[in-house]
Order: sequence, then structure tokens, then C-alpha cells
Amino acid sequence: MKAAIMYAPGGPEVLKVESRPIPTPSKGQVLIRVKACGMNRSELFTRQGHSPNVAFPRILGIECAGLVEEAPGGEFKQGEIVATAMGGMGRVFDGGYAEYTCVPASHVVAMKTQLDWMIMGAVPEMLQTAYGSLMKSLKLQKGDKLLIRGGTSSVGLAAAAIAKNHGCTVAGTTRKAGRNELLKSSGCDQVIIDNGKVADEVRKLWPEGADKVLELVGTTSLVDSLASVKAGGICCMTGMVSGKWSIENFEVMAAVPTAVCLTTYQGDEKDFVDTPLEEMIQQIKAGTLKVQVGKTFPLAEIVEAHRTMEENRAGGKVVLLM
Repeated sequence: MKAAIMYAPGGPEVLKVESRPIPTPSKGQVLIRVKACGMNRSELFTRQGHSPNVAFPRILGIECAGLVEEAPGGEFKQGEIVATAMGGMGRVFDGGYAEYTCVPASHVVAMKTQLDWMIMGAVPEMLQTAYGSLMKSLKLQKGDKLLIRGGTSSVGLAAAAIAKNHGCTVAGTTRKAGRNELLKSSGCDQVIIDNGKVADEVRKLWPEGADKVLELVGTTSLVDSLASVKAGGICCMTGMVSGKWSIENFEVMAAVPTAVCLTTYQGDEKDFVDTPLEEMIQQIKAGTLKVQVGKTFPLAEIVEAHRTMEENRAGGKVVLLM
């Protein structure tokens, strides 16, 4: 099989497409013939050397969609459409940047609804993260006013679509004025241009502040996002698009307003399996849930795919097609 392998951290060019033996699954595992693999910023961070627990060489890719090739334990039938994500995929064991991957059966979800592989590959981790952030951490309610900081990220666009379907009013931020239509087509009612400070603009829209804030940029904008939340509201930090991991001289009493809750979301394989993925894929097929795929690449162009993701040039999810 063909696979993109990295032997040491570095720039996009460290990803090498090579031939590897097809894995042999044991009982309790599933061999998946990968049809599409969504790309994620956690893979970018691993490639850059920010994942010290990942041993090399490694085939990256924390998610994929494809067809069951073999399931020795009988959990799935050959040819069944499936998706999988996380649980050590692409980190502890080889992941989705390959024509085949072998994963624990307990991390695999069968899909009844067939969409274009481009979409099937884009949604597993993206919808899990967006849904989990909104429903588990932010406890989103119909009628909530939701601010999505980092709205043009793939998770941000998916979150806007899910929240809009849930009956919420949504505002999304972007640093580029040309992204207005992208945000509005995904479900945002309002677009805020992010110059590093948006709390004042949020309160022009909603004088009391946002009921819920989904923070996807990360630590560089978290304090300002907290200032955008109304008393009794919640701010959830999920993303790290900024690439900065901590806040220097963070003063909790000054940063977190009275009666505002700060939480995080870090989904795992159980969260993925518990996500109503089939229901949302049916909504995508019906046209009631819009998913933005930014760019697709063949595996042979993995270097350019990573460069596109790193430079935020996609305008949606980046997907590898096998």
C-alpha cells in the first residue's frame, strides 16, 4: 500500500509517500481500506514536533472513512462503510494517511448513508469536535446567542451549521473581510472582523454579551473571548489555531469575569462513537446541514496539503482522497 510516512519532525517536506505492507488485523481490530482522510491541526502540530509522546517513524492521520476490508472478530462485514477517529490513531499506532489502516473495532462506527467520499472523509473528527464542544461543554440551548471565535476554521464552520439548526443566533469571527459569505453560508447571522479584540463589537450586537462562546483560536484570544460572555454564560476553549499553548502572566481573577464559566473540550474515541454522526450525515444529504470542504488532495500531494493547512489557505476542511 501507499502511505505518507514521517521519520522526524520538520516542515511539510518530511512527509514521504512510500510503499508499506498492508497491516494484518487481529481479533478485535478492523482493517479499513481508506477512501478519504480529513486532515487536522493536531497532525500539523505533531509534524512540527509538538507531540513529544509520538514515536517515529509514524503514519499520521487521526481519522478516516472507508470500507471494511477485514474484521476477524466479526464486528463488521466486508465492504461496510465505516468511519473512525482518535483513540491513538496516527499517534500511538499508524493512522489515516495511507491506503489501509488497522484500528480497534471499538473505535469504528458503521455508516448507513453514503455521501461523496470527500464529505465522508471530512466529517468524523470535525463533527465530533463541533458537536461535543457545543452540546457537552457549552450545553447549547435553543435561543442561545453563540459567538464562534475562529469561525472560518473547519470546526468553526461546522459548529455554526449545527448551532443554527439548533435554533441559535450565531456570530462568527474572521480576520479577513472576504470570508463574510463563507461564514454566512455556513449559518452565521453576523460576521465580526477580528483584529485581536472583539468584545466591544460583540456587546454592540448583544449588550449583555454572548450566552456561549466557542474559542477556536486559542490562548491568544481567550481573555478577550471571556470578556465577550454574559454573566451566567460559558466560554469553551477547544481550538489552538494560534499555535500558542499557554498564556503568560495569566491572572485568573482579572481574566475570568464574575459568574462566567470557563471550560474546555478534548474529545476522545468514546465521544466520537457517541456522536450522532449518522443523523448529521443524513442532514447533510438532505441539505439541512452544510459542511464546508475547503480543498482535496491525492495522497501523492501530501506535502502541498500540509502546506495549505498550515497557511490557512483552504477555507474549510482539507481532505486526502485515496
